Amino acid sequence: MTVPTLDDPTRTELEAAAFRRLVTHLRERTDVQNIDLMTLAGFCRNCLSRWYREEAETRDLPLTDPEAREIVYGMPYKEWQALHQVEATAEQKAAFAKTNPAH
Repeated sequence: MTVPTLDDPTRTELEAAAFRRLVTHLRERTDVQNIDLMTLAGFCRNCLSRWYREEAETRDLPLTDPEAREIVYGMPYKEWQALHQVEATAEQKAAFAKTNPAH
C-alpha cells in the first residue's frame, strides 16, 4: 500500500482536524485520568497542552500554560480537576513509576 502524497495545506488541514477530534475525545472521556494516559501512552492532556503552547511560542504567539490547558481541557484546568480528577490509586502510581521513571 502506498501512502497518498498530500500537498502541505491539505496535510495541515487533516492534521488539524485529527487534533481537534483528539481534543474532543479527551474532553468527552473525563473518566480517563491523566495518570492512565501517561502510563499507557507516555503523554497526557497536560503534555498535549504544553506541546500546543510550545508550538505557539515558535511562532511568537503569546500563550500561557493555563491558556493552553483551557484549550485542551475545554475549561480552566482547576475546574476540570475539581470536576473530574480523582486521587490516583497505589496501583496507578506504581504502574506510572514503572513506565515513566524519569517523571
